[in-house]
Amino acid sequence: MFDYKGKVVAVTGASSGLGKQMAEGYAQVGADLVLLARRVERLEASAKEWSEKYGVKVLPIACDVTKADSIANAVAKVDEVFGHVEVIVNDAGGEKGTGTPLVDYKKEDWDFTLNLDLTSVFAVTQAFVKLMQKAMAEGKQTYGRVINIASIYGMVGNTALPTIAYHTTKGAVVNFTRGAAAELATSGITVNAICPGYFYTELTTETLDSDFFQAFANTSVPMKRYGNAGELNSAAVFLGAEESSYVTGQILAVDGGYTCV
Repeated sequence: MFDYKGKVVAVTGASSGLGKQMAEGYAQVGADLVLLARRVERLEASAKEWSEKYGVKVLPIACDVTKADSIANAVAKVDEVFGHVEVIVNDAGGEKGTGTPLVDYKKEDWDFTLNLDLTSVFAVTQAFVKLMQKAMAEGKQTYGRVINIASIYGMVGNTALPTIAYHTTKGAVVNFTRGAAAELATSGITVNAICPGYFYTELTTETLDSDFFQAFANTSVPMKRYGNAGELNSAAVFLGAEESSYVTGQILAVDGGYTCV
């Protein structure tokens, strides 16, 4: 199972962090890749490394997921180069105003976060699903998978750090996933979400290693640790696989048990 040879997987936010980790995880099981992010020089470096290391095709494309023309250009390039795409992983995201209490949160930061974390998921999903449907109609692929990267903060609140817009958008991504899954259920395209817990990345390491967060993890995460690089990859590979054809509308938390207590 889980042989991705000949399959194309596109990942947004693939220049760093969990997006980069998941992209490499797909390369390890033989998938050809489309790497999407604004920092194209980073994508190009990964493309060179992984194509040599894993023997797969890797297409880096500069893409700003908050801009419709940028998404359209990226999808057109994927269609031109590969003609099909089995999996789209919506990983790009972020938040402005992290740590700002609800009563002080700025409307412009709210708008920025909703556009980046929620509207982009709708726009990217719509564009790639259209390509999947076109390729399926032309006999170039037999199935499609949409995987949305939400967060444990889309399932619960938190007492560690005010992140009101992030909670809002990730919760919306969770139910967007369910709605899209129901709508596409008979089309051969599944839609699922992964809700990562606290993971080490280049952007989170300093915060997670602080005395406060170390103590927080020790009391709130049953495994009493954060996620390490690569520990999200198996969930992404599972949900994107051809064999996972009866799994749709599901929200999979990968969080060391954070949301089970």
